[in-house]
Amino acid sequence: MSDASHKVAAGHLQRAAFVYIRQSSANQVEHNRESTQRQYALAQRALDLGWHEQQVSVVDEDLGLSGASVAHRGGFARMTAEVALGHVGIILGLEVSRLARNNSDRYRLLDLCSMTDTLIGDADGVYNPGLFNDRLLLGLKGTMSEAELHILRARLDGGIRNKAARGELRRGLPTGLVWGDADGEVRLHPDEAVVGAIREVFARYSEFGSARRVWLWFRSENLSFPLQMHHSDQIRWIAPTYHAIHSVLANPVYAGAYCYGRSRQERYVDQQGGLKTRVRRLPQSQWAVLIKDHHEGYIDWATYEANQVRLGANIKPTPHQAEGAVREGTALLQGLAICGHCGRRLRTHYRGMNETPGYHCANKGVVNGRGVYCLNVGGLQIDKAAAEAFLRVVEPAGLQAAVRAAERLEADHERPLRSGDWLWNARAMKRSGLSADTMPSTPRTAWWHVGLRHNGRNVCTNSSRHNMSWSGASSSALER
Repeated sequence: MSDASHKVAAGHLQRAAFVYIRQSSANQVEHNRESTQRQYALAQRALDLGWHEQQVSVVDEDLGLSGASVAHRGGFARMTAEVALGHVGIILGLEVSRLARNNSDRYRLLDLCSMTDTLIGDADGVYNPGLFNDRLLLGLKGTMSEAELHILRARLDGGIRNKAARGELRRGLPTGLVWGDADGEVRLHPDEAVVGAIREVFARYSEFGSARRVWLWFRSENLSFPLQMHHSDQIRWIAPTYHAIHSVLANPVYAGAYCYGRSRQERYVDQQGGLKTRVRRLPQSQWAVLIKDHHEGYIDWATYEANQVRLGANIKPTPHQAEGAVREGTALLQGLAICGHCGRRLRTHYRGMNETPGYHCANKGVVNGRGVYCLNVGGLQIDKAAAEAFLRVVEPAGLQAAVRAAERLEADHERPLRSGDWLWNARAMKRSGLSADTMPSTPRTAWWHVGLRHNGRNVCTNSSRHNMSWSGASSSALER
């Protein structure tokens, strides 16, 4: 490489000098300030090479942005446009890798610099992309920077995956679970109310068999649900949402499993030609790490898998899917009946003022030059026959089921009113006029600090232990 003064010609000095400044992340901008100052100091080097102060333009819009792609890098795009217009005499950067971390973006800029006779300078010297030797050296530096990025990423990913394979990589846990002191230790949340709310979700799902019905039950009981956006945030009690209930049921961490790599990022080109990334969830067979019985869970793994099968069956079936959720309408065999001719699943229709149900096969044949359904029948007599057959089968177990339901109802009604009972405490707060916003996030043994009586006996007298008293709450207002 020749001396820099021999490469800077009068034609270069008549154009602008661009100083490109970039750090890969906001964290580097905040903590690696020495590097940022060194990059800003390159403006003085442009003056030493012969440019005037008015000709020096500092491009620092890309501070905190990665150089792996030109997406969202407005400073790089503006500088490239100025180079293409022939307005730039030299581009200065602390390192060539600051310009771009991938070869496609870097060589595109080098081609433009070669066509417009624009120089490129870094801490080692000044290069002319129009000269073979200088272009070869720039290419080698760029390839080494790209390889360096790959090696660093491979080392970091390898360490992360190795730690995750042991179940010790600490990542965000769902509400109701917290990290312990030991490596990889996961515990139930110390707040009994949070644990009770999560347990109630699984208990009600085993009873109802539908995430939506669990959500509606929480809403009908006017119960709040715990929310924790970050492990360091306090528990907030909010109105339950369907997404929150479904997330609890679908998360394998609640089943005592440690999971890593349940999703991956994919790059694609959008309709405008821009490079975008999206997250795609992977099937269980493609998860990078799955350690069953890693910690104490709210349910076991067999129950979790059974719940996933049940959740999958509670969706609208596709045309060739065997099961599915019951849809609106009075047809008893919707989604169940199949055509005896072609084996297709029968579709449901309703006719007349009374919306009488019927079934038909979507497979059409041509008869006398017109299309006709393979099968088209009314549904009243078919539904009646199916209902009678079903009742005959379940009649022997009907009395036993009624007795069990009555015993369960009586047990729920006469359940002991423990101070740590999440459901009873929530209902008691509702009856006493307290809102969910006032619920503390401490164990519920510290909620009620007054003596309560139920069926003639004391059920909670722990005010002296906590040195607290609520003068406005009476036992009658808090009785079940």
